[in-house]
Amino acid sequence: MLVTKNLTPGESVYGEKRIVVESSMDPSAATNGDAALKTEYRAWNPFRSKLAAAILGGVDNIYMRPGCKVLYLGAASGTSVSHVADLVGPTGTVFAVEFSHRSGRDLINMATHRTNVIPIIEDARHPLRYRMLVGMVDVIFADVAQPDQARIVGLNAHLYLKVGGGVVISIKANCIDSTAPAEAVFAAEVEKIKAERIKPEVQLTLEPFERDHCVVTGKYVRSS
Repeated sequence: MLVTKNLTPGESVYGEKRIVVESSMDPSAATNGDAALKTEYRAWNPFRSKLAAAILGGVDNIYMRPGCKVLYLGAASGTSVSHVADLVGPTGTVFAVEFSHRSGRDLINMATHRTNVIPIIEDARHPLRYRMLVGMVDVIFADVAQPDQARIVGLNAHLYLKVGGGVVISIKANCIDSTAPAEAVFAAEVEKIKAERIKPEVQLTLEPFERDHCVVTGKYVRSS
């Protein structure tokens, strides 16, 4: 089971299981007669999150750490975003971009409880439209399911991603080219990603959680 430490203990986002773990008692708490410290975790469902599927599939580094600033493209209703918010913690920030106003309503509602999430209801193909909200970020995660996804990621990376920053891209083969084998689509997308100054590090298919999907991770490099 994959879990994240709940940023808002006592609350779930999409009905996910919550687990409370008691740790050894803090000496100062013992003096005051208080109970052992409790930490709450949320189960992260890999069938509802490409990022969780990638982690369980063997991706060791998604570049997201406490204090990180993450630009999340394709935030949908915010289920995965909420777990990324857990990962970066109260000192981090998740700039969550979603085009659909319907999904955006759920995203905004989730963000009212997780103040490190900045919901942005906008088109990721036009990153200049949210330049007043987003600063330089450490990581970009993309799950926009568009034929020109590599170009979209590149546009956002050139504007907002630090040199040496991490990139995690979820690729759905059918959204790129439904007539070609998935492996060929993935290979072509990797070449497009390279052209955007992103140096791939890991490529992993997401079976059994998703069919004809893969995740590519990489680093944004300085142009030669």
